[in-house]
Amino acid sequence: MAPFYITTTLPYVNADPHIGFALEIIQADAIARYRRLCGDEVFFNTGTDEHGVKIYRKALEAQQEPKAYCDEYAAKFDALKVALNLSYNKFIRTTDEDHIAAAQEFWRRCAAKGDIYKKNYKVKYCVGCELGKTESELNEDGRCPVHPNMPLESIEEENYFFKFSAYQKPLLELYSKNPEFVLPEHRLTEMIEFTKKGLEDFSISRLKAKMPWGVPVPGDEAHVMYVWFDALVNYISTLGWPQEDGNFSKFWPGVQIAGKDNLRQQSNMWQGMLMSAGLPSSKQILIHGFITSNGQKMSKSLGNVVDPFAVVKEYGVDALRYFLLREIPTDDDGDFNTERFRIVYDSDLANNLGNLLSRTLAMTEKYCEGKVPAPVQHKGAIEQMEVAWKTMEAAMGQFNLKKAIEEGVLEVLNAANLFVETEKPWALAKAGDTQKLHEVLYVLLEGLRHVSWLLEPFIPGTTAKMREQLGVTETEKEGNALHEWGRLKQGTIVKKGESLFPRLA
Repeated sequence: MAPFYITTTLPYVNADPHIGFALEIIQADAIARYRRLCGDEVFFNTGTDEHGVKIYRKALEAQQEPKAYCDEYAAKFDALKVALNLSYNKFIRTTDEDHIAAAQEFWRRCAAKGDIYKKNYKVKYCVGCELGKTESELNEDGRCPVHPNMPLESIEEENYFFKFSAYQKPLLELYSKNPEFVLPEHRLTEMIEFTKKGLEDFSISRLKAKMPWGVPVPGDEAHVMYVWFDALVNYISTLGWPQEDGNFSKFWPGVQIAGKDNLRQQSNMWQGMLMSAGLPSSKQILIHGFITSNGQKMSKSLGNVVDPFAVVKEYGVDALRYFLLREIPTDDDGDFNTERFRIVYDSDLANNLGNLLSRTLAMTEKYCEGKVPAPVQHKGAIEQMEVAWKTMEAAMGQFNLKKAIEEGVLEVLNAANLFVETEKPWALAKAGDTQKLHEVLYVLLEGLRHVSWLLEPFIPGTTAKMREQLGVTETEKEGNALHEWGRLKQGTIVKKGESLFPRLA
């Protein structure tokens, strides 16, 4: 059993959860569930980022204390665990006392290295990104391209700075020695080019008199930490750092999944900070894209923001999980289109999967008294399953969830449905060919058992129902043994239940 650590970014608690973060956390959950299926001991972290000027202003607008405001929104994000059937085992908040203590110790270590100093500076600042912007990073209108509707603010004050410029060479060495450190490859290339141009020291504090909502800077009550410095430390504070033993020594370094707007912070700033504190770099950074709605960027003003809770309420959690993992490229932008959603739901889930299970169980009840017939070694089916598991292993090894579903699971389902139409069990029953009929039904039943495990990382609620209807009692703890053909025992009682995915059309 190998330890495996995966974490999402921490979303700001300045708005309700949206489909973009749902994509990230569902992707992370699928990876975590797959690694458990492989027998790994998994630590899966998520949580909320609760400091900074953006949240402070939102709290003032709501006429609430910042902590009370954060409590309300953190609860909404934690509610995703049930709504999206997530398996994370830690939900960290950056207002947690343990995290605050860890962030302060991290500051002390960077300071002891000589990488923190004070200076006066002036910068154009995007509140949306919580980042200072250079002229080269602005669009032709002189605004942040990520938040073009938000005017930039001018900050001029004395702050503490992190000596990021000292880490250009170490970071380039990190990228060179680890060609898969950032996936997809073109995102690593982007970071290499960015780093080669030279790194600028960045501000890591704010004057408390102007913006009091942050982690206090050790030894200087006049300053609070800049939100990015504080928030990034969550990836290790959640593991109990600065205690070196226990979960930190067991699970760090880990895999971080983030949106492309977080690329620089996760794979560049954070890695430099870790080097300064004398800690190992992250293991890997997985970058996903954005979700548009019917081809348009989502925004409240356009009225096209997709609420994951609403989608789950109408179509079910596994329908949403499946669509996001199968339709949205794992490492690129994708579109959430209700029409396309309904098409995929009916074709893949209602017809290809749900109808196959329903038909197979109905025929088993009709022709075999609801009992699994004798196992049969069907060469074609066995080879098909071996290919599916190898495809799954290769795709998930590259964190390509879309490929795992399309080239692993769907190939099996398509073959199984074709097998039904080719072999025609109803015709075999009518002709009295009981032996062949039982062989065909066993191949379908055992194939569906395999499908239930192949789909386990993606739609776990559905796969549990599948195994219940198939009479399967095995668990994920049996690991690679689940790949073996013929585990479905003769005489096992099956029971056709409610349709997994009632057709929409």
